[in-house]
Amino acid sequence: MNKDEVPQDEGSLAKKNVHELCYALDEHGRYTAVPSRGWEAKTLALNESLELIEERVATTRQAVAAGMLSPIAYYMELHRMDIPLLASYVGIHRWFVKRHFRPKRFGKLKAKTLQKYADAFGITVAQLKSPID
Repeated sequence: MNKDEVPQDEGSLAKKNVHELCYALDEHGRYTAVPSRGWEAKTLALNESLELIEERVATTRQAVAAGMLSPIAYYMELHRMDIPLLASYVGIHRWFVKRHFRPKRFGKLKAKTLQKYADAFGITVAQLKSPID
């Protein structure tokens, strides 16, 4: 793509006065950095993926409120993590992290383990243990 062909659509990036860095060919045939205000197809895909994430967070929030899942599952979804990533952050095997999604198991966790989860989510243990609003 040439420098003058870099998309400059008025999407979500433009509304927030943010630019994305793209690389394009200049008039001498060399790659150069060019700011882009967005690209409609990319904006649509990004918005759709964010909506799906918000739906997953809402569904998980409802499951926590219903007592089907522990708050760990909610905060994991909220912070856009998956089980392997969360397990690596807290230093606990994936199998145990998955077990900690059960409210009964969550209620028996030691303070040290709860602190690991709270640190991974950037919250306090009290916030982790309090009901999700």
